[in-house]
Order: sequence, then C-alpha cells, then structure tokens
Amino acid sequence: MPTTTATRDRNGPPEAIDFERLGLVMFDLDGTLVDSLPDLAWCGNEMLRELGLEVRNEEAARAWVGNGIGRFVKRFLTGEMDAEPDAELFERALASFRRLYADNVSRLSTVYPGVVDGLERLARRELHLGCVTNKAGSFTADLLAAKGLAKYFELVVAGDTTARQKPDPMPLHYAADHFGLDSADCLMVGDSANDVQAARAAGFRVVAVPYGYNHGYSIHDCNPDRVVADLRELADLFG
Repeated sequence: MPTTTATRDRNGPPEAIDFERLGLVMFDLDGTLVDSLPDLAWCGNEMLRELGLEVRNEEAARAWVGNGIGRFVKRFLTGEMDAEPDAELFERALASFRRLYADNVSRLSTVYPGVVDGLERLARRELHLGCVTNKAGSFTADLLAAKGLAKYFELVVAGDTTARQKPDPMPLHYAADHFGLDSADCLMVGDSANDVQAARAAGFRVVAVPYGYNHGYSIHDCNPDRVVADLRELADLFG
C-alpha cells in the first residue's frame, strides 16, 4: 500500500501525496544538510576585521543565511535584512569574504543529525537524489565533498548553475528536466520560506525540517506539505 500524507492546498481540500510515485528528491544544503553558520559567521567577522569594522554576533547572523553570498555580505555589513551598503565598500567586502570562505568553507560546519542515515536509506530506493542551493558552485562542491555528502547526489544545482536562484522555480525546473520527470513527481526538502516558495512555484511537493535557517520564523508558518524532525523521518515516509 502506498505511503501517503496530507498536503495543504490553499485553493481546495487536502490531497494525498503518494511517496511511492516520487522519482526525484532535491535537498537544500545550508540549514537542511549542513549547519554552515559557524564558517559563514567566522568569515563574515574576519571580513569586517579586515575592513576595520565592528564584528557581529554569530547568532544574529543566523537570520541572514539563505539568499546567496552577496546578500549575506550585505547583511553582515549593515546588520539589516534588506539594506544596501555603500557600493564600493560592498565590492571590497565581497572580495574579502569570497577569499576567506574559499579557504574555510567546511572547517567549522557540521552535518545535521540524521542526514547521513536518511540519505543512505533513500539512496537504496529507486529514487534520484539531488542538491539545490543558492551557494556558488565552487563552495558547494567543496562543502559537499568535505562532509562526505557528494556521493549521494546525481545532480547538484548551485547558485550559478541557472540564471535565477530560489525562490524562483528555475533551479527546480532544471532538475526535473534533467531527469525527464514531471514536477508533480518531484519533492523539495528544505528549511526555509525560499525552499517552500520555489517548490510551490515549480509544482514540486515540499517537506521541511525545523532546525535550519528561516530568518527567525517558524517553518510551520510557511505551510509546507509536511515538517519532519530530520531526514530519518523523511526516509520513513517512503516506507
């Protein structure tokens, strides 16, 4: 008997999700597979020190992760989510951060509990597994390799793979097209509103984890189809 759960349809009654029919699962990286905040925050503060600016509290930076390196650097410079720093200062800061992060992409980062076990179990099923992130491709490849996760993914869609990033649906459409699958047969797994919005726009199902980076808001408020404690619970949904 297929394993199913209910999904909240904003335009009608709940419909069943048949996990047995899914052919592709795409995973977000930062906040879903890896707690990368320690490295990001360390590099951000080293960047500020190089510029002669006051450093930031690491926990304050937790709300700034998830929209790509450029926006993260702007938030580190201004201390605000959407403020724009001086253009010349930003260019200097971005170059500094990229240099620092290239050498420190995985030194302090850790894989979340349940990730390896969940991926191992899903990899034994007839599923395509992929990773989709707004992080630049070089940083993504280095982080996945350093943490032993690269072997699980047939496809990695990084922040510079497609012309647009999440929450735009383009990266997810790219993944579905790569495997020749209909969007309705694909699942997005993430930790943030960006992931939920991208999945909805692409026609993917969406499951969320509650432990990542969602700009200080509960992931439940984003109305994913389901919230799971970790990837072991996700694997359970497939039977």
